[in-house]
Amino acid sequence: MSTPHGLPAPAPVVAPHSAEFWAATAHERLLAGHCPACDQWFWPPTRSFCPRCGGVASLREADGTGAVYSYTIVRVGGAITLGGEPYKDAIPYVLAYVELTEGPTVLTNIVGIGPDDVTIGLPVRVVFARTGGPDEPALPRFQPA
Repeated sequence: MSTPHGLPAPAPVVAPHSAEFWAATAHERLLAGHCPACDQWFWPPTRSFCPRCGGVASLREADGTGAVYSYTIVRVGGAITLGGEPYKDAIPYVLAYVELTEGPTVLTNIVGIGPDDVTIGLPVRVVFARTGGPDEPALPRFQPA
């Protein structure tokens, strides 16, 4: 499946420890890891413990906003495929780290803007790329806010 932004949207592998996260994406909700003991937010959200204090962590809904922390523009396609769909046909595209308002940094794609127009500090918000039907997981990507 390809999204309106031209990037492939392969279905993720849903493991027992990531099922809650992926179920939330089907409803366009972005969850991040959170430790109630020390109020630490973290990524990836599938850890069961806090990386700061070692406390029991849980998933909490993030605001879905942030800013581009770092990025690269992929301009050369290779033989690499993900989920059976080649990203090489989608070049150029942006691979970026987005720092969420809550603090954690997420590796993602920036969509809805020309690759050469992306800048460090660009305010962004989450959008979800469907991988199938309405109850199927969606890939969180970010576009300008």
